Amino acid sequence: MSVQWYEQDNLETAAEAASHFILGRIADALSGQPSATLALSGGAVPRALFAQLAATRYHFHWDRVHLFWADERCVPPDHADSNYRLARETLLDPLHLPASQIHRIRGELRPDAAAQRYREDLQDFFRLEEGRLPSFDVVHLGLGPDAHTASLFPGEPLLDDRSGIAAAVYVEKLNSWRVTLLPGVLLAARHTVFLTAGEEKAEAVQAVLAGPYNPQRWPAQVITHHGRHVVWFLDHAAARREAQATTSNTVPRV
Repeated sequence: MSVQWYEQDNLETAAEAASHFILGRIADALSGQPSATLALSGGAVPRALFAQLAATRYHFHWDRVHLFWADERCVPPDHADSNYRLARETLLDPLHLPASQIHRIRGELRPDAAAQRYREDLQDFFRLEEGRLPSFDVVHLGLGPDAHTASLFPGEPLLDDRSGIAAAVYVEKLNSWRVTLLPGVLLAARHTVFLTAGEEKAEAVQAVLAGPYNPQRWPAQVITHHGRHVVWFLDHAAARREAQATTSNTVPRV
């Protein structure tokens, strides 16, 4: 396990730092392979990150990057709650990415059909043999106040799944269906970047980074404790409980 966390003044500076890190890891991947893969998350916080990434349109190799999603709400792609819509408006359209590089979860389908379609898309793109899992170059994740990440919520039985690729999950407290990558895929990522902001996240941040291991209560612990290379970018509000989990608080620039 390799975990680092970096505290910044506010969401904007945390997003800028996360953007630098993500671009650096993608550049590293592109130095040894023809294309790179990045999985995105949704919610309110990523808007600032996507704006930072979009600003690099003219001086980064976006023509060699394929974009995926860590999870999606089961809504049409133009719905206000769609993770894809947020990314399209703030990142995909500004970058003018072609459809061939965009691999969205089809939330307009029935949940089970959307999950099956996404599994097939990932199997085809990564050319997976039976039983193998995709390995993204970078996965971007967020954190809910309850410590859920992707669409893996407290008490979700699939938190123990290490062999599946993606599944439909029903979030009872939100009365909604979602499709999410499963823990085995998230753990297989070469680099994982959490971007988290807001005082309402402080308790969850402390629990995930420094609390006793209880992933059924704090789901993001699964990725933080067992991921290959996990980096957290936090604003002051989210880091206010001063989680003692890492090595440094000086953000690496690329």
